[in-house]
Amino acid sequence: MAASAVCFGNTSTSTSTLCFRRTGAPVFSAISSTLRTKVSELGFLTSQLSGTKISDYNLSHSITAPPFTPPLQPIVARRICPFTGKKANRANKVSFSNHKTKKLQFVNLQYKRIWWEAGKRYVKLRLSTKALKTIEKNGLDAVAKKAGIDLRKE
Repeated sequence: MAASAVCFGNTSTSTSTLCFRRTGAPVFSAISSTLRTKVSELGFLTSQLSGTKISDYNLSHSITAPPFTPPLQPIVARRICPFTGKKANRANKVSFSNHKTKKLQFVNLQYKRIWWEAGKRYVKLRLSTKALKTIEKNGLDAVAKKAGIDLRKE
């Protein structure tokens, strides 16, 4: 393990030395007797250089970091119509000098309360205006069945 570690400090004397493995976890290899006597009743070791507290009784083993957990992402409703599958289109915004920059053309999504005849109630949906025209022409049940949407859950 010594070949794969990088150590900082004087390893020949009894002063503390900070070593890093390839994984990046710090390891205290040698601790002076003066630092061992500074452990209080609560189990904190106070550093003489910066005054930071290290809460570990046995500092001879490696100190590992907690497991990495990615931060939770908020749930955001995507701008896609569930009935037609329409989504944003990538396009160029063309200036007068014919300079092109990328932009998104979003779908015209609307929140609508639509009467569902089979369920005898209103259903609140977020759909595109094209889907609204299709529902008026073919009916809500036919369009939902074709898209694979179960209206009983909503």
